[in-house]
Amino acid sequence: MIEKRYMNNWIMRSLSLVVFVTLIWACNDKSPGVEYMPDMYRSPAIEPYVDNDDYGNSNVKSVREPVAGTIPRGFKPYAYENSAEGFELAGENLKNPIVLNDLTLAEGKELYGYFCTHCHGKKGDGKGTITHAVYGAVPSYADTIPNRRGGRSMNELRAGHIYHTIMFGLNAMGPHNTQINDDERWKIVHYVQSLQGNDKIEDTAVNTEMAQVSETMAENN
Repeated sequence: MIEKRYMNNWIMRSLSLVVFVTLIWACNDKSPGVEYMPDMYRSPAIEPYVDNDDYGNSNVKSVREPVAGTIPRGFKPYAYENSAEGFELAGENLKNPIVLNDLTLAEGKELYGYFCTHCHGKKGDGKGTITHAVYGAVPSYADTIPNRRGGRSMNELRAGHIYHTIMFGLNAMGPHNTQINDDERWKIVHYVQSLQGNDKIEDTAVNTEMAQVSETMAENN
């Protein structure tokens, strides 16, 4: 009887040990064994914009080049180079496509406040909050001294000149083309020209009415 009880205890202990070892082994993070064609169900994770080819090999571009002559959706090409010649051509050829009215002028003023006042000042007089010797020496938009690019004054800058400068920057001013979209640049141009003293709004009442109509149409859509 004692021997039988001893045998049962030994069996239970052995089974407990087997279960314990099995559980420990099941929690092991090692490979379960030989896998046949593992890529069929566990493909390698390749991050976008990482230099890998289709097989995970490094030093190969994973992003394909766009088809020649194509442009991204919503992108508007700019035909003028970042050069003195491009600056002059932009000033000669570019016209502001944004209708000038009280609404667009107000939007231009708001955008100007975000991106321009720290250097050019709230009134366009060059008295911004930056006082650095290089970045703080900004002339007034109303300046009539011909010391700008092309031998013209700040007051004489055309819409295309201002737009080109926003695109590429000039002297100490950096480019803003990645920060401000096309419509926003032209609205800023409108406001800058008003600071030059070249505000071309002729009939405020008519333009205000147009702005209200535009707002109503936008709300209905």
